[in-house]
Amino acid sequence: MFDLNVKGSSFEKNILLAKEASKYGWSHINFSYNQNDFRDALNFKNELIKELSDDISADYTLEIKSNNPNEIRRIANKFRNNASCISVVGGDLKVNRAVLENIKIDVLTRPYFRRYDAGINHVLAKEAVKNNVAIELCFNDVLRTYLAHRSKVISNFKDIYTLYRKYDFPLILSSGAESVFDIRTVHDFTAFFKQTGLSDDEIEKSFKSASDILEFNHDRDKMIFKGVRRIDDVP
Repeated sequence: MFDLNVKGSSFEKNILLAKEASKYGWSHINFSYNQNDFRDALNFKNELIKELSDDISADYTLEIKSNNPNEIRRIANKFRNNASCISVVGGDLKVNRAVLENIKIDVLTRPYFRRYDAGINHVLAKEAVKNNVAIELCFNDVLRTYLAHRSKVISNFKDIYTLYRKYDFPLILSSGAESVFDIRTVHDFTAFFKQTGLSDDEIEKSFKSASDILEFNHDRDKMIFKGVRRIDDVP
């Protein structure tokens, strides 16, 4: 089970959080850092992965936070070769559109952020399919909200489900966990999304989409174009 959005922190805190996630049934997590903290976090990435190797696999997500599409493009290009996943926090419609039109970005996370609607429509859904950019729904947006706000977030999730079923863009589900207290078992996590309307197959497919992002980016430097990979060792 893959979670591509667990908030990264110090080396020690990451170890505690990852080991807790392992106990709860997760097989892989990506620690997400914004563009200001990502480079510093790279300094202990290899040591972190080695320390966790007996418990859970781990990597990094660059989570870009900006309302400027040009800045987003620049940051994505700068760090593309250092991140197993690049996501952008959505909410602003011009950001949502710019991200879904950019094949170098993997994930538009929380397109509904600080909005009263889902943040995507049929036009943007088609762009997500065309450029293979995943839409990410974050469990923590429900966990940390209440009453009318929580109800609206869940309503936005359901609107995205409707578009997902019609256009079949990549959909991923993440925890957005910021501490060990935000971690839930895989069973509880999937049960929540089932209650909001996703089927078992759709939830399983979301985990596969997360895995596919990591696999694709592992081989990105060998890709000539989508679906065609360069093979160096030919007998």
